[in-house]
Amino acid sequence: MTSVVSESIDGIRDVLSRAGESIVIGGKPGPSASGELIDTHDPATGEAIASIAAGGAADVDRAVSAATRALGSWQDLSAAARARILYDIAALIEDHAEELATLETLDNGKPLTESMFLDVGIAAEIWRYYAGWCTKIGGQTLPVSPPVGTSFAYTRREPLGVVGLIVPWNFPLLIASWKLAPALAAGNTVVLKPSELTSLSALRLVELVNEAGIPPGVVNLVTGYGHEAGQAMIEHSGIAKISFTGSTATGQRIVTASAASLKKLTLELGGKSANIVFPDADLAGAAEGALTGIFLNQGQVCCAGSRLFVHRSVHDEMLAVLESAARDIQLGHGLADGTEMGPLISPVQRDRVEGYLRSGTEQGATLVCGGQRPHGDLAAGNFLTPAVFSEVRDDMRIAREEIFGPVLSVFAFDDEAEVLRRANDSEFGLAAGLWTGDVKRAHRVAHQLQAGTVWINQYNMLDPAAPFGGYKASGYGRDLGEESLLGFTQTKSVWVSLD
Repeated sequence: MTSVVSESIDGIRDVLSRAGESIVIGGKPGPSASGELIDTHDPATGEAIASIAAGGAADVDRAVSAATRALGSWQDLSAAARARILYDIAALIEDHAEELATLETLDNGKPLTESMFLDVGIAAEIWRYYAGWCTKIGGQTLPVSPPVGTSFAYTRREPLGVVGLIVPWNFPLLIASWKLAPALAAGNTVVLKPSELTSLSALRLVELVNEAGIPPGVVNLVTGYGHEAGQAMIEHSGIAKISFTGSTATGQRIVTASAASLKKLTLELGGKSANIVFPDADLAGAAEGALTGIFLNQGQVCCAGSRLFVHRSVHDEMLAVLESAARDIQLGHGLADGTEMGPLISPVQRDRVEGYLRSGTEQGATLVCGGQRPHGDLAAGNFLTPAVFSEVRDDMRIAREEIFGPVLSVFAFDDEAEVLRRANDSEFGLAAGLWTGDVKRAHRVAHQLQAGTVWINQYNMLDPAAPFGGYKASGYGRDLGEESLLGFTQTKSVWVSLD
């Protein structure tokens, strides 16, 4: 155990000691059927901090059976009773905020301030938001056309049944919450699979969910590898829907694998988001937004503003500000005071990002700063200094492929029509941003950007009420908002004879 952990709050030790029994089925934790374990590492030091259960098809099958048995107990509760449980979960998350944030930082590497105020803070609000929806899910009476007085028709919104939720490693607690809460509010039961790299906060979250009094089997947790536990979930005939957040390539495999059982799918996939700075923008605010847009969570954000288009008249000024600010970002262990950016999730991810850095320079871009492994105390971790490229062409790999790391590409543009064409020239369409003082331009450009979320004079804003998801290869369906809730329901039409 790292020295940082030993100085942390006592509850962390208990969670780490229970990690080997991270298969939670029917409310009871236990080991995987195989007994195999997966070591999870502190990405800032490389040290193993815990071992989680390596679940597989047998564990998924048991979890689905438990979730199926629990359907009646959850759906038979009144909507108000389900709401009270979700409200209690939100309160428990806030009560254990420091513990959850520390687990998230230890497992993922992000600075503790991000874990506390973004991941944990928004997660609690998500549970509270969907608790409010439990009593508001309703159907419609329909103006059908048979003779008046002979028929009455209405719709019901009913749960899908057992749903499978597959969560990535970049925002483990937050994304688990924004899938779990609407699924439960709609009356479904759940099998949750977090990433094998970051399962600790999911384990603690499921413990808190059970502590809140949810019936046994309503929420089940299977930790393990994607190609084993995840694949078993996708192929399982007892799971009605898969909600997945991750790479586009994995999303494409899920579509193929789920076809036999015709599962419903929500897929929030990759991105290569454009962030546009017009010459009339507040440049200081735009620079700050651009930095947050790409370096939050070490750039490991699906909607990261990795393509920054700056009007040629202010390009050099903006580039100088970005370079200076990027050089000043303080790297460190996420639990250390003063840390502004932590490590990448794994050596594999760091090596992948370094491959893109080499590709950028080989294809003719100018590496203005960053992209280096730090020395000294940070040498054992998966750190890279924040990188900024200029002189980037639209056809370069760093301009077209999702890097998922702290790498910003800066482009110059001359007019609005040009930048819209270039911004939309991407297989992805998850998010985009624009900075301008012209309200007409703001709305005009926002309407033409091919992205599921567009931020104007801000970036990375998130709220439980605002749907989040992508166009094109960034997936389909939506997380958050009413749309996510309705995506966990199916519509039944009911006809009643009055004749």
